[in-house]
Amino acid sequence: MPASHRPRGAAIRAAFAYFGLVFAAGFALGAVRVPFLVPRLGERHAELLEMPFMFVALYLAAGYAVRRFGAAIGATAWPWVGALALALLLGAELLLGVILAGRDLAAWLASRDPVSGSVYLLMLGVYAAMPWLRRGIATDRHDP
Repeated sequence: MPASHRPRGAAIRAAFAYFGLVFAAGFALGAVRVPFLVPRLGERHAELLEMPFMFVALYLAAGYAVRRFGAAIGATAWPWVGALALALLLGAELLLGVILAGRDLAAWLASRDPVSGSVYLLMLGVYAAMPWLRRGIATDRHDP
């Protein structure tokens, strides 16, 4: 493989690793939230309670991606890592929430709670930015 393709391949692998770790954490948290918390607290409070744990998952998963792939990825590629990971996450959300559940996109969007849904949208932005943010932290410390 030409040397010019190595950073691109590393960025793609970093995005898939980041996505996989966060998706697994979200799946595990959802397995607790849906059957145990939603019936007791309601959808809104259960989702809001889950958000800090997801933030920790984002932070740790991005840190792993930076440590694992940081040496092979230039600083300008990290926003693309987050963007690709976001595309993968949205694709998985659509697949699970729309196609497999048998709903159309409008019904899925309408079913979102306005408060926790807004926080969810904010968290999607944090998710996309976290690899770039973690790379900046690692660079500041001189410790990728």
